[in-house]
Amino acid sequence: MADGGRRQRRAFIGSFTAAGGPGIVTAAVTPGEGALKVLSSLNGVPDPSYLALAPDGGTLYAVSETAEGAVAAYRVGTDKPEPAGRPVPVGGDGPTHLSLFAGHVLTANYGSGSVTAVPVRSDGSLARSASGVLRHTGSGPHAQRQQGPHAHQVQPDPSGRWAVSVDLGTDSVRVCTLTDGVPAVHREIALRPGSGPRHLAFHPDGSHAYVANELAPTVTVCRWDAADGTLRPLTEVSALPGVPAGDAYPSGIVVSPDGRFVWTATRGEDVLSVFAVEPGRLRLTGTVPCGGHWPRAIAVSDGFLYVANERSGDVTWFALDPATGMPGRVGSLAVPAASCVVLG
Repeated sequence: MADGGRRQRRAFIGSFTAAGGPGIVTAAVTPGEGALKVLSSLNGVPDPSYLALAPDGGTLYAVSETAEGAVAAYRVGTDKPEPAGRPVPVGGDGPTHLSLFAGHVLTANYGSGSVTAVPVRSDGSLARSASGVLRHTGSGPHAQRQQGPHAHQVQPDPSGRWAVSVDLGTDSVRVCTLTDGVPAVHREIALRPGSGPRHLAFHPDGSHAYVANELAPTVTVCRWDAADGTLRPLTEVSALPGVPAGDAYPSGIVVSPDGRFVWTATRGEDVLSVFAVEPGRLRLTGTVPCGGHWPRAIAVSDGFLYVANERSGDVTWFALDPATGMPGRVGSLAVPAASCVVLG
């Protein structure tokens, strides 16, 4: 327990077991320092590549990024998560992301290009089967990566009225509703052909959203209107200061809690990019090495930025300069095939 009887903050790290990862790692977070120390690991489902915490912090959800895609729930009242029932099939191939929305866990299924809704019971466990699957349609100009839909992320908007799914294969973002557990498209917004949108992050004021484009590499700045579920692209900015020498695939994107900065990670170039938020646009202010190789996901908490470096097998943390947003490397924790970090 932390001082005053408060539970110490923890980080939950997902990994690819097929590549030697330990499954789900639970780590303690040192207050004021951001340092991570392993408490336990759990190999409960294959390839738990993405994780999400329930709003009350008592249940952790994990995708199983396999051809027989599934989602699993875990109790996290102790330092080692405990299964809360059996994994539930999502009726989709290769789920890469999940979130909580309207009493359901939503998964974005990359391989099958779909979004699945799985009901959550009152105790946080999952119903035995999915209640609805929304199948995306369409394609893009990239011959290898956009032959069909590839849903990469799904999350609620800040108002909690809409679920937003980002599709790399169709160069679009879908604003969705959920009625009787069945997801449906309210509106589909086209982004630049060939950009390959991967992940989206909302500004804390709820009026803007930023889309990291994996195939570009760029970030698209959008205006968001929660009243009618409208996303309007405003401008597209480079995620790098120059032309990349080789592979450059943006992955994670996060916004600072005060809304002043946006950070992205780019694989291949293996850098973190820092953007200053300006009215209707972003301004790239610099990049720093990510501290490893192939940064797959990033997270921000209490003045620190965490990076899951998949191919170097570590999670690196950085202290954030409050004036400039620039990350300064502090330390790292070895986690083979690390794929995401969630702070709770």
